[in-house]
Amino acid sequence: MSEVVGAVATLVAVAFLGYLVGVGGVLRPQDELVLSRLTFLVATPALLFTTVAGADLGSIFSPVLVTNIAGVLSVQMVFLVVAGLLWRRGRGELVIGALSTSYVNAGNLGIAVSVYVLGDGALIAPVLLFQLLVMAPVAFLLLDREASGTTSVRKALMRPLRNPLTVATVLGLAVALTGVEMPAVLMRPVELVAAAAVPVSLIAYGLSLSGARRVEESGQSRDVVLVVVLKCLVQPGVAWLVGRFALGLEGGALFAATLLAALPTAQNVYVYAVHYGTAKRLARHAVLASTMVSIPMMIAISGLLG
Repeated sequence: MSEVVGAVATLVAVAFLGYLVGVGGVLRPQDELVLSRLTFLVATPALLFTTVAGADLGSIFSPVLVTNIAGVLSVQMVFLVVAGLLWRRGRGELVIGALSTSYVNAGNLGIAVSVYVLGDGALIAPVLLFQLLVMAPVAFLLLDREASGTTSVRKALMRPLRNPLTVATVLGLAVALTGVEMPAVLMRPVELVAAAAVPVSLIAYGLSLSGARRVEESGQSRDVVLVVVLKCLVQPGVAWLVGRFALGLEGGALFAATLLAALPTAQNVYVYAVHYGTAKRLARHAVLASTMVSIPMMIAISGLLG
C-alpha cells in the first residue's frame, strides 16, 4: 500500500510548502485569500471543464456510484440532524460541514488511488462526476442564497449559473455529450491553467495553517470530531454494507467501492469555505484531520478487502 501513502505524501508535501513560505514570510497569511480566489475563479473552473469534457459519461451508472450516493446521503443526514437540530449551527456551517463529511478527494488523491491501487482510473469517474454535477451545484445554490440573503427562489436558482465552477461543469458536460472535438489551440491554455488548481489550492491551505491561531470556537472540536468520524468510518462502512448486501458485490468491485468511500475530505471544501467566508476553521481542520485518519483506514481496507 505504498502507493496510497505516496499519493497522500505528495499532497502533504505541497501543503507543507505553503506552510513553510508562510512561516518564512515569503507569503503573508492574508495572501491566502488571493490564492484561494485564484483557485476558485480561474484554475478550478479550468480543471472542471477539462475533466468533465473528457469523461466517459457511460461510467456514471455503476455500482460505485450507488454505494457513493448511499454513503453521502447517510453521513450528511446524520450531520444535519446533530449539528442542525441539536447544536443549532447556521446554514453556512451546515453546508460546509455536510460537504466535509462526504465530499471526497476524488480529483487528485482519488485519481491516484484509482490508478495505482485499483488499477483502473475510470473507477473514480462516477464519484467525481456526481460531486461536480450534483453535490457542488446544490451547495453553491445554498451558499449563494445565504450570502445574498435573498428569499426569491428564482434568483437563488439563477445565481449558481453565474458561478464559474457550475458554468465550467455545464460546458464540460455539453462537450462530453455532443462529442465535439475541441481544437488543441484552445485546450492547451485551458489545460495549462487547470494544472495550477491542485498545487495552488494546497499552497493556500498550507499558508492558512501558518497564520492560524489556536483559538477554537465554542463547540468547534466536537464539530470536527463528528465530521471525521462520519467521513472516515461511517461513509466507507455504509458503502461496504450497501455494496455487499444490497448489490451483492464481491472481490475487486467491493474493494473499489469501499476504498473510494474512505478517501479524505477534498481540499475543494476549504476553498469553497474561504470563498464564501463561512466555516473556514471547520473546513480547514476537517481536511487535515480526515487526511491523517484516512491513511491508516485505507491501508486497513486494502489489507482486508484488497
